[in-house]
Amino acid sequence: MTPAIDGFTYHRVPVADGVSLNAAVAGSGSPIVLLHGFPQTHLMWRHVAADLAAGHTVICPDLRGYGASDKPAETGAATYAKRTMAADIVALARALGHERFALAGHDRGALVAFRAGLDHPGTITHLGVLDVLPTLDMWDVMRGTSAAVGFHLYLMAQPPGLPERMIAADPDGFFGHFLDLWANDPQAVPAGVRAAYLDACRAAVPSIVADYRASAGIDVEHDQADRDAGRRLEMPVTVIQQDWGAALGYDAAGLWGAWARDLRHMTVTCGHFMAEEAPADIARALRELLAR
Repeated sequence: MTPAIDGFTYHRVPVADGVSLNAAVAGSGSPIVLLHGFPQTHLMWRHVAADLAAGHTVICPDLRGYGASDKPAETGAATYAKRTMAADIVALARALGHERFALAGHDRGALVAFRAGLDHPGTITHLGVLDVLPTLDMWDVMRGTSAAVGFHLYLMAQPPGLPERMIAADPDGFFGHFLDLWANDPQAVPAGVRAAYLDACRAAVPSIVADYRASAGIDVEHDQADRDAGRRLEMPVTVIQQDWGAALGYDAAGLWGAWARDLRHMTVTCGHFMAEEAPADIARALRELLAR
């Protein structure tokens, strides 16, 4: 049986032509949508979602191309552009009865949340971002040998064909590498959840690659156009990142401050999978964001 978030009801919601999202919903009160990262599914929010559902309506979807959501074939750059994926989330929330909502994302989901905040400022009331930089800034700061940690970004940026074949040759080895490398506490991702992540990724190699390929092309174009236009996030924003200390090598708070007028930047001491490794800290930070 596929693991589920205890106490949540599951919905399959059409959001675009031929695309429906799998979403877990629970709670009541002001709505917040939680978007997962790579190489995970909505299950990464299981602890935080249960905490927040005590006072909010919590919606945890699988992104387009991931988990149990639809995985349309990549017919062009826009198929997995963060602009398209953000529009999916706005359509999902509206279908569930929410015209305005708070939004938080981790990793890939945070890039979708960032784009939703820029494209739909009247819809997103609060924005939470976990352990990522905006796409444009990410490519700017990755250079030299330190960029080796992001080898997967360059691999999946290649034209269709080679990256899909390479990853499909050993998907468990590829996706499992990141689950092992990026977690400070391996027990935070128990065996059943890890298996669910690998099962989901194994079935989604082309769409995951397409998501990353978009971030080396059309997503950069969209970010650059917004930067050139002086467009910024107008809602309260909280950015939470790992505490790398001096090893970070760049001013994350400064980079985010260029995009957000009302920014709180904080660090937590854990691995990349912070919603699973430090759920109480993340839930507390998101409740503080929602109170702003």
